[in-house]
Amino acid sequence: MPNKVAVGADQMSGQTAIQQTIEQLYRREYGQVLATLMSSFGDFDLAEEALQDALLAALESWPRVGIPTRPGAWLTTAARHKAIDQLRRGKHGRNEVLPPEEFAYRHLPSALVVVDAYAEVGEIPDERLKLLFTCCHPALPLEQQVALTLQTLGSLTTSEIAAAFLLPTPTLAQRLVRAKRKIKDTKIPFAVPPVAMLSDRIDAVLAVLYLIFTEGYSATIGETLIRQELCDDAIRLARMLVHLLQAEQTDVTPGTYAEAVGLLALMLLSHSRRAGRLNGEGHFVRLSEQDRTLWDRALISEGLALLDKALHLRHPGPYQIQAAISALHAQANKAAETDWRQIVGLYVALRRINDTPVIALNQAVAISLASSPQAGLAFLSTLPHDMLDSYAPYHLARADMLQRMNDNEGAIMAYRQALTLTQNQVERAAIQRELARLG
Repeated sequence: MPNKVAVGADQMSGQTAIQQTIEQLYRREYGQVLATLMSSFGDFDLAEEALQDALLAALESWPRVGIPTRPGAWLTTAARHKAIDQLRRGKHGRNEVLPPEEFAYRHLPSALVVVDAYAEVGEIPDERLKLLFTCCHPALPLEQQVALTLQTLGSLTTSEIAAAFLLPTPTLAQRLVRAKRKIKDTKIPFAVPPVAMLSDRIDAVLAVLYLIFTEGYSATIGETLIRQELCDDAIRLARMLVHLLQAEQTDVTPGTYAEAVGLLALMLLSHSRRAGRLNGEGHFVRLSEQDRTLWDRALISEGLALLDKALHLRHPGPYQIQAAISALHAQANKAAETDWRQIVGLYVALRRINDTPVIALNQAVAISLASSPQAGLAFLSTLPHDMLDSYAPYHLARADMLQRMNDNEGAIMAYRQALTLTQNQVERAAIQRELARLG
C-alpha cells in the first residue's frame, strides 16, 4: 500500500513496533495536537477525549493498514473527526444525528484503510503558544498552571507530574481537574493576551517553560535520563516567546524581555551538554567527568550571545543568573578550570532574588568544590532538612562530599537514602554503581 510503512511478517514484532511508534508520537505530538484541537473546539474535555480516542483508533488500525507517512497529521485529523462525532451525538451538549458522510468515523479503524487522504493535510498550525498562555492564566493558582502545562504541553502523565513535585497522585489529579473546570467555567480565552497584558502574564509562562525543560533535561521517572522532546518543546516555545516579546518591546518592560532571553540562553547552554551526559553504554556521566568535546558548540555560542544580550539590558533576574552559571561551565575546557568561586558568588546573588532550598543546595555543592567538602557539608547543615530530606539530589550531594572526605560509610548511607527516592532508572543505575564501588 503506498505512503505507508508495511507491518512486518512477524505480527508480534510489528505490533510492538507500532505501539512504540504511538508512544513516541504521544510524547512528541500530544501538546501540538491538543493545542490544535483546543483552537478548533475551545473545550479541554472534548479535545482530550477526542485525542485519546484517536490514539486508540491508531492502536487498532495501524497494525492492519500500516503506519501513516505523517502520523501527527493523521492523529490530528482523526481527533478532529472524533470531536465532531461526539458533538453531533450530543455528548457535549448537542443532540444531532451524525450525517452519512461522517458516519464512518464511528467505526474509525475500518474507515482508516485509506490512509493516503491524510497525506494531503498541510502543516499543522502551531497553536502551542496560545495553549501555554491559556494554561498560565492568572485566574489559575500557580501550582495549577504548572501542572496543567506539564500535562498538556509536556505530555507528562499525572503520576509523572506528581513525582516531580513530590505530591500524591490523587492530589495532583484533583489539581488538574480544578484547573480545567476553572478554564471552562470562567471562559478563559484560548489566545495570546493583548500586548498591554504581556508583562503581567510572562512570569508564570517563564516558570512553566523552565519546569518543562528541567523535566526533559533530567527526567523524574522512566527508562531514559533525557526526554529530548520536552527539551525541544521548551526551547521552541521559548524562542517563540522571545520573538513575540522582541516584536513588542515598546510595550513590554525591559526586565520581562531580559528574563525571557535569559531563560532561552539558560536552556541552550544546559542542553549543549546533553551528548556528554551519557556514555556509549547509556550510563550517566558526572559533569566533572564528561567529554567536553561532545558538547554542542553551536548551542554554546548562541547561548552566550543571548546571555550577553540579556545582561546588556541591565535588568538582572534569576534566569539570567542561572544562565551565567551555565556559561561558566560551558566556557571551561576542563572541569578543573571551572571558576567555582564565581559560581558561588552567583548563587549568593541568585538567593537574594529567589531563595529556595534547592538553590541553596546548589550553592552548597559549589562551596564544596570552591573550598572543601567540609565547608560544603557545614553549609548543608544550615539548610532546612525537613524540606530537603525527601529530595534525592540532597542525599547525592552529601554522599559526594562525604566520599571526598574518605567517609565511605557515611557516603554509602547517603547513597542508599538517595536510591530510595530516585525513580529514574538511569540515575538509579548510577547510584548502584557507586554503592558497588564503595563495597
